[in-house]
Amino acid sequence: MFWKAITLAALFARDTSAQVQGSADFLRFGCSQLVIERIDPLVTPGANPSPHTHQIMDPNTIDPPTQSTCTSCSYTEDTSNYWTASIYFQSPENGTFKRVPQMANGRLNGTLLEQEGGLTVYYMRPFSGSNKKTTVPKPGFRMLAGDPTLRSKTGNFANICHRCLQARDRVMGGSGAPCDSSDTASFPTKMCPGGIRATIIFPSCWDGKNLDSPDHKSHVAYAAGSALAGDKCPSTHPVRIPQVMYEIMFDTTQFNNPDYWKNGKQPFVYSFGDPTGYGAHADYLFGWKGDALQRAMDALGTSCASEDCTKVLKIQDGKDAIGCTKAQLAKEDVGSSTCYVTQIVKDESGCKVV
Repeated sequence: MFWKAITLAALFARDTSAQVQGSADFLRFGCSQLVIERIDPLVTPGANPSPHTHQIMDPNTIDPPTQSTCTSCSYTEDTSNYWTASIYFQSPENGTFKRVPQMANGRLNGTLLEQEGGLTVYYMRPFSGSNKKTTVPKPGFRMLAGDPTLRSKTGNFANICHRCLQARDRVMGGSGAPCDSSDTASFPTKMCPGGIRATIIFPSCWDGKNLDSPDHKSHVAYAAGSALAGDKCPSTHPVRIPQVMYEIMFDTTQFNNPDYWKNGKQPFVYSFGDPTGYGAHADYLFGWKGDALQRAMDALGTSCASEDCTKVLKIQDGKDAIGCTKAQLAKEDVGSSTCYVTQIVKDESGCKVV
C-alpha cells in the first residue's frame, strides 16, 4: 500500500518532464463554464427549475454529439455534459448568500488553461496492474458521483474531497495524489490562501449493459479498495471504463476575513443547502463524437499523453471554448442574496439555511 501511494502521488505530481508526460495514464484538459442555473437533466429531468444550482460545462442536451453546436472544452470532439454544484458564501452577519467564483486551473507547464471558470477533466486508465485497456461506454451513458444528502463522513470513502490551497498553489492546484491525507471530505475549517480545489472521482467499472439506473449509480461501481482504479473490476460490473475525475477551483480568497471563521466555523455552503461539504456531488453524461475518446485512451503513453493528445484529437483555441455559452433555461439571479437553494428559505431577515 505504501508503494502504491507513492506511485499515485508521482503520477499526479505537476511534473513538466517529458518522462512523466510521455508515460501518463490519463488525458487532462479544461472545459470553460457554459452556464450557471438550476437545471439538472440527470437527477431531476424535466424540472425547470431544478432544486439547486449547477455550474454546467457543455450543452444541456440528451444526445450532445448530434445536438451540440459548439463545445466549451479544449477538444472539439468532446461535447459531454459535466455538472457540478455551486458554492456560496453565507454571511455570518446577515445570513445572505454570494456565489463563490471559479478560477481556471493550470497546465503542467505552469500557465493557466484558457477557460472562464469551469473545471479540469481527467479521463484515466488503471494506475496499477498489467492490463491498461479501457472500454469507452456507449452514447447515452450517464452517472452520478457523491451523495447530496450526506452531512457526515459516513458513506464517503475518499472519492470526493476538498483541498485547502496555499498561495503558491493558486495556479497549479497543488501536487500529489487526489484526495490524499491532506485533503478533507468536508469543507476546510481554516482560511485557504490560494482558494479551495474540489475533486470528484467517478466509478471506473460498468455492468456493460445499462446506460443509466434509477439512482444513476447502480450500473457502475468503484474498483475494490480504492476510489482510484486498478485493473480489477467486480464480477457484477466487469467492464473497465475510463475513470472520469473533475477538479474545480473555487476562488474563496475574498472571504478570508477572520471574522467569518470564528469558533472553528467556516462560511461556505453548497447550493443544495449543505454547509458541511460532505454532500458534494457531480453528474456526467457521455458525449464524445464517434470513436474519438476510445482512440485517445488507446493511444495513452504513446501518441497521446496527459495534456498533449493533438496527434489523436483536435484542439480548439481557448477563446472559442470560452465563447461556447448558452442562455439560462431557469432564468434567475444566481449571484447573491437569493433564496432558491434546497433547504434555504427567505423571511424578513433574509436568506438562511434550515
